[in-house]
Amino acid sequence: MMDEQPARTICDVLRQHGFTALFAGGCVRDRLLGRPPKDYDVATDAEPEQVRVLFPRNVPVGEAFGVVKVLQDGQEIDVVSFRRDGTYCDGRHPDSVAYAAPREDAARRDFTINAMFLDPATNEVLDFTGGLEDLNRRIIRCVGDPHQRFLEDRLRLLRAIRFASSLGFDIDPDTWTALKTVTAEHGLQGVSAERIRDELDRMLTEGGARLAMERLADSGLLALILPEVAALRGVPQPQNFHPEGDVWEHTMRMLALLPPHSPVELAWAALLHDSGKPHTITFSDRIRFHYHEKVGEQMVPVIGRRLRFSNRRIERIAWLVGNHMRLTALPDMREGRRRRFASEPDFPLLVELARLDSLASHGDLTVIEWIQHYLNSLPADQPISPPLITGDDLKKVGIPPGPLYRDLLQTLHERQLEGVFTTREEGLKLARQLVAEKLPSDEDRA
Repeated sequence: MMDEQPARTICDVLRQHGFTALFAGGCVRDRLLGRPPKDYDVATDAEPEQVRVLFPRNVPVGEAFGVVKVLQDGQEIDVVSFRRDGTYCDGRHPDSVAYAAPREDAARRDFTINAMFLDPATNEVLDFTGGLEDLNRRIIRCVGDPHQRFLEDRLRLLRAIRFASSLGFDIDPDTWTALKTVTAEHGLQGVSAERIRDELDRMLTEGGARLAMERLADSGLLALILPEVAALRGVPQPQNFHPEGDVWEHTMRMLALLPPHSPVELAWAALLHDSGKPHTITFSDRIRFHYHEKVGEQMVPVIGRRLRFSNRRIERIAWLVGNHMRLTALPDMREGRRRRFASEPDFPLLVELARLDSLASHGDLTVIEWIQHYLNSLPADQPISPPLITGDDLKKVGIPPGPLYRDLLQTLHERQLEGVFTTREEGLKLARQLVAEKLPSDEDRA
C-alpha cells in the first residue's frame, strides 16, 4: 500500500501554481470504502508539459493521453490531465484526446465508482456520475452507455468482473447485459495477453476468486480465455472421494477457500490442478483419472505461454500441478526420497495446495497433518546436503549420458541422504551397481 503524502504534496504544488488538483479514480473509491488505496492518481487541469516543468523528476509514460508519471518521495504517482476522449478504433485506446473539465473527464471513465474525485485539501467528493450511490448500493455500473463503454475498451469486460468479485458487489443489469453482448460479438479483440493475464492474476489473488471465475464462465469470457478451465464443467467424479460434485464445483470450492493475497503461483495451481481430468476420465469399476496430474502439468506451459507467463512462473505452477497427488505417498516413501521431496523450494505451497484440495472434497486432512508433524520434526539447523555425485562424475567413470541420468542422480542423492554412502568413491560404486541392475522402478523406491 502507498503512502498518501507524496500525492498530497503534488496536489499542493499544483495548487500553489494556480492549477486544480484532485485525487481521482480508484484511490477515491478505496478511501470511501475504508480500504487502504494501492496507489494514487492525481487529476489536474495542468497540461503534461506544465506538469513536467513543475516536477522535473518524471517519466512521460502516456503523454499522448495526458499522463505523466511523477517521482515524488520515492513513489510513482500518475498525474493525469482532465480530458475527454475521441473515438476508439482499436478497442483499447482513444484515437485522440482533448483537455477538458472534471465533469467531462468523469464522463469518459469506465465505472461510476471509479469516476469520482476528491479534493485532499477539503475532503470534498466530486461525484458527477452517481458513484457514491452505487458504492452504497454495492453496484458496478458503467458510466453512460455500457455497450459503448465496453466497445471503447474491451479490457473493461474483465475489469467489471474483477471489481464486482473482489468487492463483493453486484453488476448492474444493463451493464451485465452489455458485457455479455460485447463478449459474444467482439470478445477481447485488441486486448494484449499481458493485460488479460494481469486481470486474471488480480481476480485470483484479491479475494472473490470463485465468484470471478463463475462470472467469467457465465459471461462467455472464460471459454475465450481459459477453455481448459471452462471444460471442467460437467466432468463427473467418484462420489466417495468427491461428494461435492463435478470437477468444476470442486475447483470452485478450492478457489473459495483460497485466502486473499495468496501467492499467485498457488492460486493458478488451484485453478489448474485438475485441468487434466477431462482428458483422462475413464469409466470401469468406477470413474478414474489416470495420471491426470501429469497431463495437467503438460497443459500449464501451453496456457502460460498463451498468457505470457514468465518461464519461472510456468515451471513453478507446472511443478505444483504435476506433484499434487504425490503427497499421499509421502508417509510410505524411503526417508531419502522423502527428505529430498520435502526440500523442494515450493514444497510448502504444495502442502497448502493439497490442504485446499482435501477441504474442497472429502475433508480428510490426515495426510496433511502427518506431513506437518514430519516437517516440524526435521532439525531446522540441518539443511539438505547437496549431491556428492554429479553428471560430470558419472561421465568420468564411463557411464554415458542418457534417459536414465536424471533418475540415477536422483536415486544417488536419496541414498546419500539415507546415509547409504558418505564419500564420492562410495557413491560412484553404487552408481555402477545401479546401472548394472537397471534402475529400480518408482514403486520399488517408494
